[in-house]
Amino acid sequence: MNLKARNRETLTAIIFLLPNFLGFLVFASIPVLVSLGLSFFDAQLAPWPQVLTAKFIGMGNFIKLLGFHLKDGAWIANDPNFWKFTGNTLFLMMVIPFQIFGSLILALIMNQKLRGMVAFRTIYFLPTIANGVAIYLLWQWVYNPNFGLLNSMIARVGDVLNLKLQGPHWLSSEAWAKPSLMIMGLWVVIGGHNAILYLAALQNIPKDFYDAASIDGAGPWKKFWSITWPMISPTTFFITIMAVIFGFQSGFMQAYIMTRGGPNGATTTLEYYIFKNLYEWQHVGYAATIAWFLFIVIFIITLLNWRFGGKVVHY
Repeated sequence: MNLKARNRETLTAIIFLLPNFLGFLVFASIPVLVSLGLSFFDAQLAPWPQVLTAKFIGMGNFIKLLGFHLKDGAWIANDPNFWKFTGNTLFLMMVIPFQIFGSLILALIMNQKLRGMVAFRTIYFLPTIANGVAIYLLWQWVYNPNFGLLNSMIARVGDVLNLKLQGPHWLSSEAWAKPSLMIMGLWVVIGGHNAILYLAALQNIPKDFYDAASIDGAGPWKKFWSITWPMISPTTFFITIMAVIFGFQSGFMQAYIMTRGGPNGATTTLEYYIFKNLYEWQHVGYAATIAWFLFIVIFIITLLNWRFGGKVVHY
């Protein structure tokens, strides 16, 4: 290939890549850099007219976010809400192992050659492609303390047992609000993309491995731990990393629709805290600071996962 033809191919490739590159630059790179710059400013957005006022404060936002001060002989967080909402986020992420385990169990079931399995797979995947708002409104009705499905079922069980059973106020109780969202999240995720990924991984395991194990006298449990689990470990590794990233970045939609972050901030996550600072309180610089803190945490956790988690993965 001569130099002129090679340059023509390079130019053609650049022309095809240019729209995507410009879109990434305008809608991703520049806003990210602007948010980084805003994190060093006390930037406020006036309600009307929409005028942004900014005063450079250096690391002031980060000190306010992560710092502590001494008061009456005790160390007090500069922003107690931040640590509370971080705890909420981590608490809600405790459902991730159950989501992964449930997806694996469901994938093992869907991998069986049974009649009607295609319809079964479709039914379990439907909540994943349904509109998130519709799902949250549905579960808001399920959790309604007066006429919701869950409390109605509890009351009916009480009638059968000749007992007066009354369900809790799921979303308006500080004790039950987070577990309620976790149960809903388990229902949404367990039959979704994770199960499909596991199903694909299971179907890619050569059948010869199981035949050889059967000849050696291995039972189902031994086959799972010696063949299935190691062979699907790359998929488990990928699902775990993505679940952790999504866990830190989630919580806005269900809080906004179902609880408004309540009761008493019990369901406010870091993502919803960013939204409130930016759109409700107009604290643009502080919202950018929280977002960048979240980015740094996710980046570090992802690096640690790749550094140490890869050791247990079999390729």
